Parts: sequence; C-alpha cells; structure tokens
Amino acid sequence: MKTSKRIRYSISVTILAVSAVFWVILLFNPGGIMRVKHCHVTFEGPSKASLQMLLQMNPVSDLMLGWTLMVLAMMLPKLITPVQYICERNFKSRRFRSAILFIFGYTAVWIVMGFLMNALIVGLNFLMPNSYIPALLVGIIALIWQFSPIKQRYLNRGHDHIPLAAFGSEADRDALTFGIMHGIWCVGAGWALMLFPMLLPAGHNLAMIAVTFIMISEHMEHPRFPKWHFSLRLKLLRIIIAQIKMNLKATMNLN
Repeated sequence: MKTSKRIRYSISVTILAVSAVFWVILLFNPGGIMRVKHCHVTFEGPSKASLQMLLQMNPVSDLMLGWTLMVLAMMLPKLITPVQYICERNFKSRRFRSAILFIFGYTAVWIVMGFLMNALIVGLNFLMPNSYIPALLVGIIALIWQFSPIKQRYLNRGHDHIPLAAFGSEADRDALTFGIMHGIWCVGAGWALMLFPMLLPAGHNLAMIAVTFIMISEHMEHPRFPKWHFSLRLKLLRIIIAQIKMNLKATMNLN
C-alpha cells in the first residue's frame, strides 16, 4: 500500500512539473507561436493575395507546435489518474514505456484534431481579422455543449479504464490503444472549450487558464446519467476551498 501511494504521488508530481514547464513556454510565447499573425486585407475584402500572405505569416509547423504545447500544458494534469492506473498494472521495468505510449496515443488524437482546429482558426481570422465575433459564437456553442447529454457521455467514457496486457507487444498495443481512446473521449468532451481561447484577439492566456481549470474540474466529477444538466462542474474549486478552510482551521487551533 505504501509503495502504491508513493508511485501515485511521484506520478502526480512529475506530470504537474512537466505541465508547468509547458505553461511557462506558453506564457512567454517565444516567436509568437500562440497567436495568429494578421496581414492587411485589401479594401475589396479578403483576397487570394491576402490569404497567401496570411499562410506565409502562419506556417503550419508553427501553428501545430503552438497547438501541441497548449495540449500538453492544459491536458497533462488530466492524465494523472490514467497514468497511475497504467503504472500500477505494469511491471516496474515497463511502467515508463507504457505511460509514454499512452501519452503519445492521447496527444496524437489532439494533434489530428489540431489540424482541423487550426484550419478553422486561420479561416476565421482571414474572414474576420481581430474580431471577437468568432470567439463569441464558439463560446455560445461551448456553453450549450457544456451542459448537453452528449458531452456527459464523453465525460463518462473518459472514466473507462481498459484491461492491460502485462507482456510484450500486447502490452504496448494496449497502452497505445488506451491513450487513443482516452484522447477521443477527451476531444469529444472538450473540443469547443479548447477552440474558444484560440479565437480571442486578446486575453488568450487568461482564457486558457480558465478553460484548463474547467476541464480538470469536470474530469474529476463522477460519471452521471447523460441528460441536460446545468452544473458548472467545479469540483476542483470546491476541493481548493475545502483545503483552505482546513488549513485556516488548523492554523487557528495552533494559535
């Protein structure tokens, strides 16, 4: 039992530390990789020339690098529980390998989604540069999706932990498959929330932090029957408030 607790604690600290490193990179935004660079639109409106200039200013490699960093920074804390599950069900010599395969499979799903997201982001910035309208529309969609039974189904499936083989290629396959399936359910639940910050002309970092908080909180909630459910799913906030109250009470008792 003590060994299991030590493993779980080590995994939590390691993943949070790696996530923090990615957050630092995102917040410093080297090379402006987290912003779509705009070009001037002709008086006639969007044109082929302005589109070519926009694509030149925003290479696919830069867009996908920024997207991948954002996914790793925001999503890694959500993977603590499944990685703990993987490590507790693997031999010591296979734990790191299986965890990496799981994270690779999970991230690959978000990267595929990133190509679609970035194409949409560039297109909307081309048609409506520096406009809050796309973000507003996606925000409304995200709000509706947030309380929908379809999203609840995806969140419920995100709690599924498949059986894992212990040896050989079967173990590698299971870890990778687990990551891919977990990524699919996560994309289904959080695609609108992830898209919203990317469309904001300003306040991108603050929106990313808020979305991360929401996505971690809803992942911590227990599965529910899929129906329209108007709940903010702020379990993480409730935990933080409870911890603050406990610490304040302990401090008062010491005094």
